[in-house]
Parts: sequence; C-alpha cells; structure tokens
Amino acid sequence: MRDSSDFLTPTPPPNTWPRPPSAIPAARLVEPSVGARVCVAGLVLVRQRPGTAKGVIFLTLEDETGTCNVVVWAKVYERFRRAVIAGRLLRVTGRVQREAGVVHVVAETIEDISPLLDRLLDPSFRHDGTRAGDQP
Repeated sequence: MRDSSDFLTPTPPPNTWPRPPSAIPAARLVEPSVGARVCVAGLVLVRQRPGTAKGVIFLTLEDETGTCNVVVWAKVYERFRRAVIAGRLLRVTGRVQREAGVVHVVAETIEDISPLLDRLLDPSFRHDGTRAGDQP
C-alpha cells in the first residue's frame, strides 16, 4: 500500500503552467486505494445542492487532465462555506471513495486558491504551450 504522500505532486518550476501545489491530477485518482487521503485542485465547474441530499453539496472540479467529483458533507460545508460558495479555483483534501466505477473525494478541508488564477494575467507569465486537449 502506498503512502498518501505518493499522490502529491511538487510545485512546478517558475514560468511553467501554474499548477496548484501538492495536488494529484484528476486522471490519477484511480491509483490511490479507497480511503486514501488525497489533495485535488481545479476550476469549479458545477456546484449542486439537491433538496433530497440532506444538505450534501456536490462539486465538480476540472484540472488539466479531467474532472473530479467532490462530496461535501453539511458540517464540512459550514466550516468552508465561503470557499464552497465563492471559490473559482479550489484545493480539496479528503478521502477517496469509489462506488459503481465512479471516483469521489469526500472533502475534509477546502481551500479557495482562486488568487492563483491571477498569475495567468501577469505580463511576465510565459505559457509553456500545453493545452488541456494535448494531455493523454
């Protein structure tokens, strides 16, 4: 069994595509065992709070490799309400869950890292030419 730190990636070198630090790419979420603690990050695509879900919120995050489903229980939502509601780019730490072939991350902590998006507007930022569609 791997240590959960095996699924964290280092901060990229300067002047490369701005990747949130210490986050496993969505495409690698099939690797950690069920219950492993991981950190994921991505743009918020969807926020859902179905009336039948008893206060559970479902987030869909997207990074350069794909999408990630995040389950936010009511108590976690109350602690990180502002990030869940207003964040455009989130980093979520939680446990891997698999059901019927679908991978979810059950959130334990949620961090709004939207200020990293401002780096894209920095005149000194140099894009490395990689595009999401270029990824395997």
